[in-house]
Formats: sequence, C-alpha cells, structure tokens
Amino acid sequence: MRVGILTGGGDCPGLNAVIRAVVRKGVMHYGDQVIGFMEGWRGVFENKTMELDMDAISGILPRGGTILRTSRTNPAKREGGLQTCLENLRVNRVDALIAIGGDDTMSIAQRMYELGGNVVGVPKTIDNDLMGTDFCFGFDTAVNTATEAIDRVHTTAEAHQRVIVVEVMGRGSGWIAMYSGIAGGADVILIPELPFNIEEVAERIRLRHARGRYFSIVVVAEGAKFAADGAEVVTAVSKDEFGHARLGGIGELLARELEHRTGLETRSVILGHIQRGGTPSAFDRVLASRYGIGAIDQVHKGIFGVMVALRGNDITTIPLVDAINKTRPVDPELVEVAMGLIDPIPDR
Repeated sequence: MRVGILTGGGDCPGLNAVIRAVVRKGVMHYGDQVIGFMEGWRGVFENKTMELDMDAISGILPRGGTILRTSRTNPAKREGGLQTCLENLRVNRVDALIAIGGDDTMSIAQRMYELGGNVVGVPKTIDNDLMGTDFCFGFDTAVNTATEAIDRVHTTAEAHQRVIVVEVMGRGSGWIAMYSGIAGGADVILIPELPFNIEEVAERIRLRHARGRYFSIVVVAEGAKFAADGAEVVTAVSKDEFGHARLGGIGELLARELEHRTGLETRSVILGHIQRGGTPSAFDRVLASRYGIGAIDQVHKGIFGVMVALRGNDITTIPLVDAINKTRPVDPELVEVAMGLIDPIPDR
C-alpha cells in the first residue's frame, strides 16, 4: 500500500516517534511506501510532500517538533478545499491517510472520511483534552517541563517571600495545570473547568501567610476564567482558521489582582511554548510509538474513520466523530485530590 501521513496543529514532543513507528512497521512488515504531507492539512491542500523511507526517519525518535512541520491550516475554509485534498491524495496514489493531531485535525479527518477518504487519526495534544483516550502523547513531557519550572520558582518565592503565579497551557481543560500543580506542590490551582472567585483566591493566600507560610505558588491554565465575567483572557482579537483566539495573559492579570488584594509582592511566570518543545519523555516516546503501530495496523485491517486511543493499558480505537464531540474535562476525582492537598478556608 501507499500510505500518507501528516502532523497538524501545534507541535508536540513525540510527533517524530509516531512517524518513525508508522514508517518502520509499514516498510519492514507490510512492504508499504509512505509519503509525508508537509505542514499539516496545508500539505494535502497544496500537494507538498516528501518520501518517508528508512533513511528519512533515521535518528528522529528523541527529536522534538516534527520532520513534516505543521500548521493550523483548515482546508474547509478554502473554496473546494476538501475536494482538492481528496484529489491530491488520488494524484499521489495514497491508499490511506494517517492524520496526527488534536481536535481540529481530527475534525478535518472526519470530514475527509465522510467524503470517502480512508483516514485514521492519532491523538496528539499536550492539553490532553481529546475525548476517548486516557492520554495523548506530549502531555507527559509538558507536565514534566511545567513541574520542573514550578520546583524552580518555589525556591525564589520562598527566598523573597513572594507569591508567584505560573501560567501554563490549557485552552479548554486544565490537565497540565492540575497534574503539574499537584506534582509541584502548588497552593492554588486554577483550571478552565471551574471559574474562580478572585477574592477567594486572595483569601486563601492571606490565610497561608497569616499561618506563617510566607510564600505561595499559584498555577493557572491559560484558559481559566474569572467567575465574575466568565471570559477568557486573550492576547489578540484575531482568530486562527479553526476559530480559536490566541489565549494568554491571565497569569499577569491574576498577579496584579492578587498583589492589590493581599498587599503581598506577586510576580508572574508564563511558560508558553517551552512546554511544547524539546525531547519527548520516555513515556511519550513509547505511547507515540504504540499509536503509530496501532494506526498502520488499522490501515491494513481496512478500518477507517477511527482514531487510535489508549484505554487503561490497551491501544484500541474509537470513531473519529466521538473524539471531536466535545473537549475532555479534568476528572473530578483529580480535582478532589488537589483540594485535599491545599489549605482549607475556614467557615465564617
């Protein structure tokens, strides 16, 4: 068979491990030819390709980013875009396409499947917010990076008796904030799923300092919302081709508000794209490799319109339409764990 592969949306540690797994099993075990489409769906729309053979994937396992590059291109926004993509797959004699990405990439994969394309999805997002899978690769690396940063700001916060707000990624769900906040011993964790009362956050910090704990760490997801207005904080009013505004800035805004309300020196740290970059963790390399093997196996079983997924310790599949149905929220049980680890506010 001739198999296509693309990486769409934001970059993520582990993308190259998926590509490597697809090529190695496809070439060595199935006798496939593999073609890569450059820069996500843009490469399919504009017919930008590269051949993926054993030489092309040599040494890419520990590398971050993606050798196929990526973009947030939405071909459905172009006139005749999806039909052009299907035609370019035909021109390149592609029997099946493996699309690696988050909910936006999976939404186009579903549209392509509905139009007759043979598509299999692979879940990729550091936000870990795709439905139907326990973990997306890239999440573990991002959490490790954020946790290390929180560990580092702990020492300077304690030395200067400051409040430090650490802003991490997480548009619609707070998985990174919750995991890194728990692992890093944060005193307050704020996530998009639970709009927060700024005065309650300030009171929690005031009480910590009144008890002789002269520093505090607040971890906040970029998509967290003030309960007063429920609005996200954005850095630009323009939106990408999938309708997403560029989030960011809640850490700085929160730091100013907390300093004003508590009288305590407060600083903000925004981790930003540091969370996306660098070498994938061992967990992400293994998970990404399992996903790649699972995807090429589904291709040869003739099963399309699905996304490979991790359930427990097993690689399985779910329909693409189920994966994009809604954003996967943080598990309430995990919220309970976090609440059990922080100082309670006494009843008045």
